[in-house]
Amino acid sequence: MQVTSSVREPLITGGKTLKDVTHDISRQVEGKPTIGWLLGLLVSVGALVLGGIALGATLWEGIGMWGLNKTIGWAWDITNFVWWVGIGHAGTLISAVLLLFRQKWRMAINRAAEAMTIFAVICAAMFPIIHMGRPWVGAYWALPLPNTFGSLWVNFNSPLLWDVFAISTYFSVSLVFWYIGLIPDFATIRDRATGIRKSIYGALAFGWDGAAKTWSRYESVALILAGLATPLVLSVHTIVSFDFATSVIPGWHTTIFPPYFVAGAIFSGFAMVLTLMIITRKVFKLEDYITIGHIELMNIVIIITGSIVGIAYITEFFIAWYSGVEAEQYAFVNRAFGPYWWAYWSMMTCNVISPQLFWFKKIRTSIVLTFILSLVVNIGMWFERFVIIVTSLHRDFLPSSWAMFYPTWADIGVYLFTFGLFFTLFLLFAKFFPVINMAEVKSIVKSSSEKVNK
Repeated sequence: MQVTSSVREPLITGGKTLKDVTHDISRQVEGKPTIGWLLGLLVSVGALVLGGIALGATLWEGIGMWGLNKTIGWAWDITNFVWWVGIGHAGTLISAVLLLFRQKWRMAINRAAEAMTIFAVICAAMFPIIHMGRPWVGAYWALPLPNTFGSLWVNFNSPLLWDVFAISTYFSVSLVFWYIGLIPDFATIRDRATGIRKSIYGALAFGWDGAAKTWSRYESVALILAGLATPLVLSVHTIVSFDFATSVIPGWHTTIFPPYFVAGAIFSGFAMVLTLMIITRKVFKLEDYITIGHIELMNIVIIITGSIVGIAYITEFFIAWYSGVEAEQYAFVNRAFGPYWWAYWSMMTCNVISPQLFWFKKIRTSIVLTFILSLVVNIGMWFERFVIIVTSLHRDFLPSSWAMFYPTWADIGVYLFTFGLFFTLFLLFAKFFPVINMAEVKSIVKSSSEKVNK
């Protein structure tokens, strides 16, 4: 009873029955928290508290606590914003795009990837809000509210405003898509629960009865949401790239940014999915559902997107040379050999060289090496955003405005806060919600058993 993928690795192992699927996935929701889960929650809450000190200081004193200066007004915070938005891309891609293409291997990992998307977007949205300095005074100015402003409207020509609409739409569609997919599994847990847990999961299940008509409507809604979410995979990070591409700063003013940013977002998103899935499969003993086949297929996506990112890096140098614009040429030479050379070469090593190791089957099917390389990729993608933002701003057209950026403890602390928030939310999700889509995994088991019977 094994389903074979294109890479000839089974998607479900252990000869599971429908009853086994229900038991294996429901047990972490119904059972007591494990020691590993409690330790993980303790670490993440600790990061949340420590980072909260820096966040509180920033809100109290203002963003002068950060290492910003007159030249580099965007630095650590916008780097983190773009990094977190990028991480959120894999969830929508796995859930929506692969659903439309009828890729069964997505079914065991889509639930956690969708949750990762939502939590990553929450972390990303924090940075522009905090960057306002006093968000409780003027955060609503980013919204088009003519009745409040009278004749004063937001600037619809600004990519910063486009970010507001893109990310809010992305978050809304992803949240609905994620919750709709949870409803059948909530009903399964409701039917197994007793007492107050039965009432809670019954309310979350929205009266799901499992009838054929209910399933038909569920599948129709899933396809509609997938169709709506698919353009968002391309549009959201494209619009984020417009924050830079529509400017005249050397190193930013380039048309390659939209596809380059989208590929980089999928690249970093899949790396984070791998990091979370490898930990989840070990902690919750889900090795039969999150298999080597899933890991190998995700590693293949990382090879493809990593190669696209590498080509984009080379293309940037070629276009700077071909343009004949001295400022553009200097911007890229400065990235590679200037004061921030260490960040540039860290980016190149992590994003261009390390993914090529996945061409070797032994490496892309190794749990330990995949976990290490997934961390390396995410580190490299953070350096990519840092290089694009800081090295372009610290050496612009005017030598009189050249400066260096150094993060302060407040910069680092706010970033730590987002890590604490992300992992706290993910751990709570993994404990109280089914981390794997039971209904879809059962469809794999059922179809495979039918093939065996034939």
